Amino acid sequence: MSPPGGDEPSSPDTSRSGALANVFRGLTSSKSNRSLPLSSSSSSIALPVADTAHAISTNNMNSSRGPNHAMDSFELLKNGAPNERIAAAHTLKYAISEYPLHPVLDIWYAAKDLIEPTKPPAARIAGWGLLTECVKHGSSTDLERKEYFQTLAAPASSEDFHLQLAALVDLTQSGRVLDGFDYDLLPLLTRWLSEAYEAVRNARRDASTARGSRSSTRSRTAVLGEEKNFAQLFAFIMDVIKFSFKNADEVSLARMIDGLLDICMSTSVEDDLRACISVLDAIVTFGSIPNDKLKGCVQVLSSIYCLVTALQKDAWRTLSNLFKSHNGQATVRILLDVLRGLTPESSKDRDMTREIRGALAVLRNLLSKSSEKGYPAVPYALLADGLSAAVEATNSSKVYLALLQVVNSLFEDGAGGLHHLVVDEDWSSVLAVATQCAHKTNVDPEKTRNRSYFSEDRSEDPVVLELVQLVTRLEEVITQKTKDYLPRQTIIRFFVSVHPLLPDSTACAVLDYFQEFRCCSPADLEWEDNLDLVLVVFFGNRERSSETRLKALRTIMDAYEILDLIAEDAERDSVPKLAKSVLKEVTEESDVLVLEAVISLMVSIVSPCEEDLFDHVLGALRGVVDNDRLQSPIAPPVLGGVAFGERDKSHPLPGQSPSNVVTKGYVQMFVAVMNSDGVKSQKLYNALLQIARSPQSEQDARLTAMKLLFRIRADWANKIYLTKELETNFLAPILCRTEASLAKKQANEAAGTLRTSRSDHGGLTRSSRGISFSQGQVSDKAKQGSNSKSTASSYRQLWALPDPDAIPGDIPKLISQFLVSHQDSGEGEEESDGDQNPSTYVLDMPAWLECVLAMLRGSDWEIYSFVLVHLPSQLSNHAVFKDALKQVQDLRKHICEQVRSNSFNEPPNTSGLRRADVAICLFHSLTMILSYHDNFKKSEEDDIVKTFVHGISAWERTAPCCIHGLTICCHELPLSVSKSLGQMLNQMAAIITQPHVSIHILEFLACLSKLHDVYVNFREDEYRTVFGICFRYLESARDKRRAPKAPASSEPTTPAGGSGPGVDLAHPNAADDLPQYVYALGYHVILFWFLALKLPDRATHVGAIARKLFNDVDGSGTMGEEQALIAIDFMQRVTYADINESGEDPKFTSQRMGELVTKRWLVGNSIVAIKQSTRTGWAEVTKRQPSGTSTYMVREALRPAPLHQTGNQPEFGRDGQVPTNVVLPSHLMIQLMSSIPQSCDVARPIILPDDEATDRMLRVMDRNPTVDGHKVGVIYIGEGQTDEVEILSNVSGSSDYHEFLNQLGTLVKLKGATFNTQGLDREMDMDGEYAYAWRDRLTEIVFHVTTQMPTNLQNDPQLSMKKRHIGNDFVNIIYNDSGLPFKFDTFPSQFNYVNIVITPASRASFIAAREARRAERKEQPFYRVQVMSKPGFPEISPASEVKMVSLKALPEFIRLVALNASVFSLVWQARGGEYVSSWRARLREIKRLREKYAPKAAMHSHSAHHLSPSPPPNASGGGSGAAQQYPQLQAQQAQQVADNSRPSSSVRDSFTSLRRTSVATFFTSTSEQTSHRSSMLSGSATSADTEVGNGPSGAAQQQSGSDLNADAVDFSKWT
Repeated sequence: MSPPGGDEPSSPDTSRSGALANVFRGLTSSKSNRSLPLSSSSSSIALPVADTAHAISTNNMNSSRGPNHAMDSFELLKNGAPNERIAAAHTLKYAISEYPLHPVLDIWYAAKDLIEPTKPPAARIAGWGLLTECVKHGSSTDLERKEYFQTLAAPASSEDFHLQLAALVDLTQSGRVLDGFDYDLLPLLTRWLSEAYEAVRNARRDASTARGSRSSTRSRTAVLGEEKNFAQLFAFIMDVIKFSFKNADEVSLARMIDGLLDICMSTSVEDDLRACISVLDAIVTFGSIPNDKLKGCVQVLSSIYCLVTALQKDAWRTLSNLFKSHNGQATVRILLDVLRGLTPESSKDRDMTREIRGALAVLRNLLSKSSEKGYPAVPYALLADGLSAAVEATNSSKVYLALLQVVNSLFEDGAGGLHHLVVDEDWSSVLAVATQCAHKTNVDPEKTRNRSYFSEDRSEDPVVLELVQLVTRLEEVITQKTKDYLPRQTIIRFFVSVHPLLPDSTACAVLDYFQEFRCCSPADLEWEDNLDLVLVVFFGNRERSSETRLKALRTIMDAYEILDLIAEDAERDSVPKLAKSVLKEVTEESDVLVLEAVISLMVSIVSPCEEDLFDHVLGALRGVVDNDRLQSPIAPPVLGGVAFGERDKSHPLPGQSPSNVVTKGYVQMFVAVMNSDGVKSQKLYNALLQIARSPQSEQDARLTAMKLLFRIRADWANKIYLTKELETNFLAPILCRTEASLAKKQANEAAGTLRTSRSDHGGLTRSSRGISFSQGQVSDKAKQGSNSKSTASSYRQLWALPDPDAIPGDIPKLISQFLVSHQDSGEGEEESDGDQNPSTYVLDMPAWLECVLAMLRGSDWEIYSFVLVHLPSQLSNHAVFKDALKQVQDLRKHICEQVRSNSFNEPPNTSGLRRADVAICLFHSLTMILSYHDNFKKSEEDDIVKTFVHGISAWERTAPCCIHGLTICCHELPLSVSKSLGQMLNQMAAIITQPHVSIHILEFLACLSKLHDVYVNFREDEYRTVFGICFRYLESARDKRRAPKAPASSEPTTPAGGSGPGVDLAHPNAADDLPQYVYALGYHVILFWFLALKLPDRATHVGAIARKLFNDVDGSGTMGEEQALIAIDFMQRVTYADINESGEDPKFTSQRMGELVTKRWLVGNSIVAIKQSTRTGWAEVTKRQPSGTSTYMVREALRPAPLHQTGNQPEFGRDGQVPTNVVLPSHLMIQLMSSIPQSCDVARPIILPDDEATDRMLRVMDRNPTVDGHKVGVIYIGEGQTDEVEILSNVSGSSDYHEFLNQLGTLVKLKGATFNTQGLDREMDMDGEYAYAWRDRLTEIVFHVTTQMPTNLQNDPQLSMKKRHIGNDFVNIIYNDSGLPFKFDTFPSQFNYVNIVITPASRASFIAAREARRAERKEQPFYRVQVMSKPGFPEISPASEVKMVSLKALPEFIRLVALNASVFSLVWQARGGEYVSSWRARLREIKRLREKYAPKAAMHSHSAHHLSPSPPPNASGGGSGAAQQYPQLQAQQAQQVADNSRPSSSVRDSFTSLRRTSVATFFTSTSEQTSHRSSMLSGSATSADTEVGNGPSGAAQQQSGSDLNADAVDFSKWT
């Protein structure tokens, strides 16, 4: 049946070997084959090329011949030779087509033998051509057509099949006309179809065999011919079915379908399958498939649809037509029966597997179609049964894939919703199918309970992908908010059954369900299995994400909470089991977030658990720490490795180590059990202590442990509690451990102000330094040339303050009733009667202090710096270290040795810090250790003082903290300080040029001047050193006031390691911004120490002091001059007498003394009033000076008149006797002033008029007190009080508080008080009946004690009467017994600048303190004292950082601190203006009287001859008379004017000048200076030449202007 050999191939070979049975295993991967298109017309059947050419040539030859010639040809056809017959056939062929010849049947009979297989090819071709034309003849009857059909249907040569087929096509007119053979055609075509398939199949096989040989071309040509014939046959069959299906009986159609199905089952060529499908589609379209053949067709079409991707559309088109036909439901039933009728035995057949897959594929697609388009519905129950049967009967993964695809289609309708079949249906059977598919694909939950399926390389498995798709879709369904019913439990069970395939989001959904419905609680019948599932599958699987495992642990924690709540015997054992399951293999846990959650659960468990379980938990977690020491599963911890503000809040501490997580757990556990279980607390404390002391532990873990350990405190009864406040606000910025200090350091680095030199003032050589934290040795050149910015910025800090998360959770407010720091003998044993008091357990605080000491001896910088900052605060709590006194002594020894040998640890180069920063921290620790001095030997106390003295000049910035420490030593260790005073003063004199120390030194000297027991052994040169220091600071302050404000760049910069001591980042520097305070404080210290001199020694210092005071005043006539004047004025009053002020004699009245005449004179800088009794001679002399008022009773001792004297008038004495003398007030004045030359206007008294104006001015002057008055509030805060009104309501305080008040001042009665009560009512007792006050020769303090003021909450609910006093006090003393930290804004006020907060070192309740007071007090209680300043207010007090002071020394120390703070506040309040003391106010009143009543010439003379040698700038224009009379003064004025014309020196110049002369040389010529004493006011007569310098004495002429000035005011030379 091959085409003639002359046919050329028109398409490539498309044949393949194998049968259709193999198609379902390999056809899906084959390519489409090209074939000739099928045609329904005869024109589509191409004739062989040779025949067509021959016909054309014949036509050309015979076109002109007529019918006559046809008869000849007919004769030749019947009787001619073979060639003649062939030619005749060709002629008749065209003749029949051109001329209707009759009868055609005769021609047919004559020519039909030519097509016999025995004839040559040419004859057969000619015969087929002629017969073809015959069948086309329209005059043929049915009988003739039957004859034609029978002839054409007879067996012919296989090579002529295409001609035979073409003739049959023409006979039937392409299947349209079957008259004469209606029912015979379809069986013929069925036979031909089988033969044609065999022919093409053999040709393909031969071609496959001959591939690569020489005959391969011929074979390919043969294949093409056969395939062309095959295609043309299919085309004809389709035409027949299309146009003549009514002529097909059921038997013939069934056979045809069988033939088509056989071809489908055996072929492997897509074109063959496509042709068969097309025929079947035509049958379905134009007819109907017999019922008995429907199943076979459906199965074959389903198989093709499933397995042959290229033919899916064709197959589905046919199936779609079937579904839409009357056989639609039957087709669906056939597909379902394929699934439902399966048995395990039948599933072994490969064909059955193919059928299953095909059925599933078709059903899957059918489910996606809408019934509105004519598709039949699929019964859900039957489908579910079929799926279940299929999964049970097969072991094919491909079937599993198909099953899962169908299941997936049920839960996805293509629009994001569920398929309508499953709505309101039971999903369990369908999801059970998916579960079995998963299990049979080796996704077995029992084999993968604690690991994820995706850990294996199976993520590309199609079955797995389908399962994941199903899981994902179901997760969407279960998480959607819908009102429709959803079998959530069924879905969750399915998820659990395939848990290895669950993504983390689905696993979280399962866990959410477990939590919502309490599936792990005993209320669920399967709670134990569920809990085990969560533990092992979700939590125990470390391949899961942290979020999933955390949620699983949350579910476990919920279960624990319920179990703990129920606490029944049946479930009691579940808690230990649960805890042990969670802790299983916890040592290998590397997920920090999960480990944190585990710790959180353990924290919940350890509180109520038994001790055995607690030990198990503690041991398991200890394994994490031990394992972390051996290996680091994550990167090294960089806690705080990012800059401030850059930490990601969503992930807590991303770089922390597992050890740190466990340590935090220990901390949480300790906080949780410290108030309930002493044994557990002890064990946890020891575990934390072990972590902190181990150098092998991770740094962040050690720091976490230390954060708790440094917060441990004890109350007065030694009971343990934790504190929130660490009082590290000063030290943390020094080491750049706060955000503000770090930002300042970085700003300095950016501006290039960071110092690159690491040498300190007074530092030792490199070899003598201590341990360095630097990595490697760096040469000096390298350090000098390195960029400090890059090195400092590369350093990473592990801790910073404030640290609100230092203690996880809330710190308990209650004091532990189980833990103590010290236990006396007999305590801690359980009470025998009733167990009323629980047992107490002692924390090993000595071991902790030993650990701290080991860290100070050498540790990493982060650990070392943490100890430096936090140790002082803990040392301030004496009770916590009551058993660690030996360790405290060792600590003191270590710090003293390291400081004095400069061997302490050095900060790393990259930190930007210096050794001085470390030294400052050590000095603060030593200050706290000082409070333990009762336990030290005298030599150890001396060592502390010497260490502070050494630190004054050892480093540049350590002086303030050392001076502050020495201030405390003056009160606590007076004997030791007294031994080192000389060295101490020399050290201070040596650093006098350092910035920021002036206030600290002056305040220290002011404090020392009040402590006579300390300076009792002062020598002459030490007094001079004190005065010299003061003079130098006065000079510096004057220079700062005169100098223009220096630019910020020229001021001394603060090292990058932090601000200098006493200078907070938020506070300006008092010495730089307010030289007035330094100036005022300097004068106060001079006067304090002048009073400290013994009375016989005071006169020897007057000259030197006067000279220094008047040599360097600024000449402005204001502050400097006035301060010097009032200082001399006060010294004048106290040099030769230690007496108080005097007042008028109340008995000196006119009733007793007769007529009294009063006159007042202005003499120098004083007002002298003489009240003279004209008859008795008695006079009351009142002298008003700036520094005070003195009153004297004077009576001239007159001799009795001689008997021969006459003219006496009667007089009356004090005793009533009749005197003989009459005296007026002027007489006494003239007598007192007679020794002063009357030519000196400045010394001539100026009489004041006796009028109301003068009296008023004197009253104003008298209202100015003769001492500086200060008011200080005293507020008591009771236990737990924080509210302002609640605090002010206190009317009493603790016993220590009252003892403190009694020593703070003297209790005085307010009503009728003659002193300035600073606003307290003196008439009606509105502010209380009594007040505490204190006064010395210079100052007076009135204390506004709130507990002494009346409290009437009914009439004054806000207690405004109390608040009006303390609200206006610049300084308040806060006695804080609340047990809580004091907040500065507790008492809001605009004028409260300073709060001096006093807090007991060990807190105690009011009752406890009272009981402790009743018992015999063995130890002196100590108090923490801290000066808190208003924001923006400079910190200048020695207690600006916390200091420890004993109750014995507390009142005096507080009084001094309050006094200095009040003085500074007055200066601060007047900044931008001028602070005027009471003495200066009195002096100005005197000056105003002089300006008003002195003659003009006298005023000019007073200006020229004023006590100050520095005249005002216009002094040269003064009175000429005075200048002529006093040429020395005139020369002095000229010199001073020249000096004043020089530009003012800068602050730096003043410090430079200070370096030129030692303080010790200030008074070296004291004896020489005192030898030149002026006799101006003495009773001895001096010549006028000596007075004016024109006499023979050359010494007076050679005296310098300063000496002359000193002599003019040196009243010691007048005597």
